[in-house]
Amino acid sequence: MSPLIRGKTAIVTGAGSGINLEFPRLLLNGGANVVFADLSLRPEAQEVVNAHQSGSSRAIFQQTDVTDWLQLSRLFDIAHQHFGSVDIVCPGAGVYEPPFSNFWHPPGARGPSKDDPSGGGYALLDINLTHPIRMTQLAISYFLSETVSPPTSRGTPRSIVHISSIAGQTTPLAAPMYNASKHAINGFVRSLAPLEAKLGIRVVAVAPGVVKTPLWTDHAEKLKAVGSEDGWVSAEDVATVMMALVERDEVGDVIGENAEGGEKIVIRGGSILEVSKGRVRDVQAFNDPGPGDRVGNKASNMWKLEEEVWSALDMKGWGAL
Repeated sequence: MSPLIRGKTAIVTGAGSGINLEFPRLLLNGGANVVFADLSLRPEAQEVVNAHQSGSSRAIFQQTDVTDWLQLSRLFDIAHQHFGSVDIVCPGAGVYEPPFSNFWHPPGARGPSKDDPSGGGYALLDINLTHPIRMTQLAISYFLSETVSPPTSRGTPRSIVHISSIAGQTTPLAAPMYNASKHAINGFVRSLAPLEAKLGIRVVAVAPGVVKTPLWTDHAEKLKAVGSEDGWVSAEDVATVMMALVERDEVGDVIGENAEGGEKIVIRGGSILEVSKGRVRDVQAFNDPGPGDRVGNKASNMWKLEEEVWSALDMKGWGAL
């Protein structure tokens, strides 16, 4: 168990699968309690929850629609009732340009979009951007409330870990709203950097490359963008870096067996750490070279998805109601 994690409590949205399952798994192994928040749990996530119904680290599942602000607020009440505190928040739930809310499938036009043309919003942005922003507001409010013991300070810090992406720097044509949401998360996280020095609230993010999770593997229409020679980033590696973001003040730029031999990256409020296959990089706010060609940062067949975009735009009346 980790002495810095043991006895802490985390809320993780999107915890039913992928990165947001592996992070709670490590938290539980470190002695923390975790509220799993998602619409449902995949079998592997349910197994983790079932295995931690008693003992020093416990897990509970709360069915949650992250677009419903009342349900987000309720997560803090539930965590406090069950475990007495909330110390770590990860608003991790996200979608990758799904057919039901996709820039290239406009609301009201012929196609699979479920966004209401008179509704004034996109589900993708509600999930990927508005939900993390609202969860951060709720977390800061909770961390600074009188119910928190010990009070949040630099001596007793609390953390908010966001999930960005290399798409927070890159701009593939096939996923413009997803790209926009991750660019926005980067700016949002950097804006809150001063909270750590003043209040003891660390707001940080990971920015993974192409991660082998159901977000890709369960969607053949997206999976075809990944070439046979492209390497995957593992969800476990991303979760390992997320643990470093809440536990430590530095992390090596190598993950795995050779981690001790890597260069050290300083972690502070506003840090955004790119995670490629077995490697970590500190993403700078200015003059950053970008993700580059590290293994795990490429989907070499993205052109296939872009060809579909051009084909759609060739159709008469694209986007017409």
